[in-house]
Amino acid sequence: MAFATRGDRRARTGATRGGRRARAEGYPAGVSPEQNPTPETDDETGPRPGRLTAAAALTGLEGLVLAVAGIWLLVSGLAGGSEDREQAVTGGVTLVVLALLPLLAASGLLRRKSWSRGPAIITQIMALPVAWTLLQADSVAIPGGIVLAVVAVTALVLLVNPATTRALGIRRPGEEQGPEHPKAAGRT
Repeated sequence: MAFATRGDRRARTGATRGGRRARAEGYPAGVSPEQNPTPETDDETGPRPGRLTAAAALTGLEGLVLAVAGIWLLVSGLAGGSEDREQAVTGGVTLVVLALLPLLAASGLLRRKSWSRGPAIITQIMALPVAWTLLQADSVAIPGGIVLAVVAVTALVLLVNPATTRALGIRRPGEEQGPEHPKAAGRT
């Protein structure tokens, strides 16, 4: 990270050594005094792609399962059905809080918010080691591990799909920018 020197700050603010303000000559490279808000997405430009809807549904399903498991564990711990009450309550609260990430991501995906893809991808990446652990178990957890692995990989493929990326308004590096962007409009 680069730190600004006193001279850099004076140049940006227009201040001089004597405390007088100098005429501001411009902004640093790439910064413009104009405000050009970029829309999150084009909600009115047609129906939501099926891949985006499927990714939102899978992510929401994961969040729902986490929330239900957390509530079940919490109720079990509070009702005394668990041997270690503190561990059950802590685990239940943790699962409910963890469920917020995929639930918020699924909501954002359904509303075509570009920010929602990151949390959705993180959710899938976090699910893969859990699925691996379940697959290594020597019990009835193996089918759960298979289902979780299939859901996570499927959701990841859907989330990185170009149609999903376009629907969320995310541009690839080097992709042409819209006319509202200074470089596209010939302004520098």
